[in-house]
Amino acid sequence: MKKILTIVGARPQFIKSAMVSREFKKREPFLREFTLHTGQHFENNLSDVFFRQLELPTPYENLNVFNAGKTGEQLARMIEKIEAVCLELKPQLVLVYGDTTSTLAGALAANKLDLPVAHVEAGLRSYNKAMPEEVNRVLTDYMASLLFVPTAQAENNLRQERITEGIFQVGDVMVDLLLWAQGSVLPTIALPTDLSKYSDYALLTLHRKENTHGVAKINLLFQALASSPFPFLFPIHPRTRNLLAEHNVKVPPQVIICEPLGYFDMLKLVSGARVVWTDSGGLQKEAVVMNKKCFTLRDQTEWPETLVDGWNELVSFDQESLRHALKRSTPASPGQCYPTQEHFGDGTASRQIVDVVSTFLT
Repeated sequence: MKKILTIVGARPQFIKSAMVSREFKKREPFLREFTLHTGQHFENNLSDVFFRQLELPTPYENLNVFNAGKTGEQLARMIEKIEAVCLELKPQLVLVYGDTTSTLAGALAANKLDLPVAHVEAGLRSYNKAMPEEVNRVLTDYMASLLFVPTAQAENNLRQERITEGIFQVGDVMVDLLLWAQGSVLPTIALPTDLSKYSDYALLTLHRKENTHGVAKINLLFQALASSPFPFLFPIHPRTRNLLAEHNVKVPPQVIICEPLGYFDMLKLVSGARVVWTDSGGLQKEAVVMNKKCFTLRDQTEWPETLVDGWNELVSFDQESLRHALKRSTPASPGQCYPTQEHFGDGTASRQIVDVVSTFLT
């Protein structure tokens, strides 16, 4: 039996790991996956609900580092605890996803123990080192033995950095799950009553550090949205909610705040939206794959593939840019489809990843 220790800790990682974990389950007893939850995201709407809805394996252990203080202290405690689990479990491979603190902690702990690292969603670059996520993903790529890239551009990014070994272009695991959900789950989902009454709305999310470090950007955003002729439904991240409360930010009536949503509820909200406004990496992809126009509230994106044919547009935090985006927030034309397979694969990324891991450990 070959043991794989999968490190997750944040909402996007639960989503990314769902289909891969299902594939690992099919390969037992030769491959046995053990999931380690760092506890980076701990609230029910950001953690437990995803384990239930996506039928994720029960974690081998939960490190509960959510109250570890500042990021540096949190990272140090994660590394210490992940190392202890590795010494106890003795996995043959450590698998990490994306670009969070949990990602970097898992890669560092494995690297110090001479354990091979597999990085799912390798090669993404925004080329903005002020983003913690950019630093996390770059460092993880340099430690990984297996680099599972979702797109041709991601592979090209690695090769430009002279990383040439162990690269596998497999497609995007989030698209695997999205395509599956669209065909089997979404038709059965009903939105919560307080949201189902809205028939014409835009979807808004905002949580990144660079956008919530102070209130200047969110005040500019709300000033622009105050003139919207349609509502913006805003499932709010705890960090953003705390910011609004701390600074007593006035929310315009056009912005309808609700609690964070589970994965399927969020997809249902995307499917009914006229457009999506977000600073999320994953939601950019989900929006365009679901044929929704997206406005990304950032100056760079690690997903340049979403910018094709204007499906996604980058929007700066100034009144002119925000108001211009509001004027263009019209639904995509009927029958207009984003070229998903060309850019993000055919929905088999998870199977390809497990195939490569199986060969690597044979």
